[in-house]
Amino acid sequence: MAQALRPNTAGSLFATDGRSHPVQGALLAVTLVLGLVSFITAQFQSLHLLSSWTGLVGICTGSYGQWISETTRERFGLILGLGASGLGFFLGMAHGGLFG
Repeated sequence: MAQALRPNTAGSLFATDGRSHPVQGALLAVTLVLGLVSFITAQFQSLHLLSSWTGLVGICTGSYGQWISETTRERFGLILGLGASGLGFFLGMAHGGLFG
């Protein structure tokens, strides 16, 4: 029960260790941006090249980020980016694929 009495020094609900993770933070930001671009461009059939490639790269960066992530905050954001990248990738593939 001693852990229940410790104050939360991390500053956030999802930051579990209180240390900086620059590589994981960069992968998180890149995955979220690629996922957002992929998902938005997948709504337009003529942009299938952009949506499929950004989705594929977002899936790769998000997967590597999941592999090296250390906190729940990183994993939560990476899952959101991976989901958006996956949807964008699959819709881009349905509209014409990676090569046209």
